[in-house]
Amino acid sequence: MRNRTHDPVELRAGAAAPARRPAPGRTPAPEKAAAPRRRRRGRRERLGRFALFAAPGLLAYLAVVLVPIGVATGYSLTDKNPFDPPTQWVGLDNFTGLASDDEFFTALRNTLVITVLVTLVTNAGGLAIALLLDRRGWLYNALRSVFFVPVVLSAVVVSVIWQAILVDDGLLNSMLRQLGMSNPPGWLSDPDLALYTVSWVIAWQGLGFCVVIYLAGLQGIPQELHEAAALDGCGPLARFRHVTWPMLAPAVTINTVMSLIGGFKAYDQVQVLTNGGPGPGTTSTLAFQVVQTAFNGNHVGYASAMAVVMLALVAAASVAALRLLQRREVTF
Repeated sequence: MRNRTHDPVELRAGAAAPARRPAPGRTPAPEKAAAPRRRRRGRRERLGRFALFAAPGLLAYLAVVLVPIGVATGYSLTDKNPFDPPTQWVGLDNFTGLASDDEFFTALRNTLVITVLVTLVTNAGGLAIALLLDRRGWLYNALRSVFFVPVVLSAVVVSVIWQAILVDDGLLNSMLRQLGMSNPPGWLSDPDLALYTVSWVIAWQGLGFCVVIYLAGLQGIPQELHEAAALDGCGPLARFRHVTWPMLAPAVTINTVMSLIGGFKAYDQVQVLTNGGPGPGTTSTLAFQVVQTAFNGNHVGYASAMAVVMLALVAAASVAALRLLQRREVTF
């Protein structure tokens, strides 16, 4: 018997010979050239989609943040005065002038006091309230909304409300007189109290934000950790110290940084409640001093130098707080 092979006659008479397949591991030349084109086209499409969605936000950030910073930095090196042209280049003279400006250092001291008080009050009060509201029920949901209402209100509206309460013949002093206090404090007229009163109003408005952040942090703690600590014999204080507080580190970081920024840029409350008084510069802050120097004194270049210094201080304080607080954050 002879071996059956593909006889040429059979190939001509029957089906065509099978197509040749490429060797394993090899790609035909057209497909090899098309793959990079597809990858490049995919990258261009992804980049186009990113640009489409990011462009509005980036343009707004450029117009509202980066361009004003650049303009202010440029003005800080000049003697810009819109009513006394021409503008001349003065270099670092504005910054050296700040080093001997008593009003600037008074505003800086007031700003630091407000920032420290606001940061402490909002974090301590926000954590305490969040621990009380970390429960289920319609009442606690309603209370969360009540505490968050001041956050969504304008700072001017909040300041007007508190001004009606805190002026010498306002609601609070009227109540104190009804209770028998013949000479109640001048919350906004006493130079020794006015700065702390302004700090309280700023902290009160920011309290709701801290409450919400701490509530989110509390609800993100696994219940198993509390149960395991209770099985080990830990009481409520020990569970808070060893479980709750370490797990709230990210919330502490967020609230601290936001409170620092809010304290440094305090302006609306000062303008409405005290207008920088009572007395010269008693409650004046850096932001208030920048506005007064630029728009009341028309010294735009000098005010821009103040703004640049203020920006540098806020950035340095925020970065330092982030670096310090992120070290104790717990990840799992």
